[in-house]
Amino acid sequence: MSNLGYTEKVLDHFRNPRNPGRIEDADVTTKVGSAACGDMVQLYLKVNPDTEVIEDIKFESFGCAANIASTSATTELAKGKTLEEAKKVHFKDVVEELGGLPKHKVHCAMLATSGLKAAIMKYEAKRGKRTVDEDFVKRMMTGVLDPAKGLNIVAAKRVDRIEVEGKKVRVVLSKDLDDDTRATMAEDILSALTGLDLEVSVE
Repeated sequence: MSNLGYTEKVLDHFRNPRNPGRIEDADVTTKVGSAACGDMVQLYLKVNPDTEVIEDIKFESFGCAANIASTSATTELAKGKTLEEAKKVHFKDVVEELGGLPKHKVHCAMLATSGLKAAIMKYEAKRGKRTVDEDFVKRMMTGVLDPAKGLNIVAAKRVDRIEVEGKKVRVVLSKDLDDDTRATMAEDILSALTGLDLEVSVE
């Protein structure tokens, strides 16, 4: 254990991350977290349409050593697995894979695995295997963070209303948000739902 509370495995994944970079022709991409909060992850997946095996997965991570290590470990746990198997990757599996994380850094493992689950959900929606409804939109927005509270905007109660009608999605944010925070959240919401052939408005 290092003097920062990081195990050798964490430091190894940080110094030599597995699957870094991007996939230009990815079947699905997703971004979770917020640069304003200090931790952000972008995932890229290539999925075999016949076997639903994740044949390739890469990531770009903006944040601390624990964030990079957690995302690196998450991609290792998901690569080569079917979507159903990858859905079962829990943040505790990532923590275990890394030989432990300091308590105040466990949220990094949670962010990485929530990004993986969001990517799988988006892939299923693109393939017509998941309905885009209010619940889907809400779950996609759990990767959008409120920088003031350090929680996702759903848990932080920053979303007043979600309306879905066909391909039209309307998200109404809390009235008490300042303009800068509202603009940042709106951008992150649009990013979370990008690539889904939806007409999204955020108010």
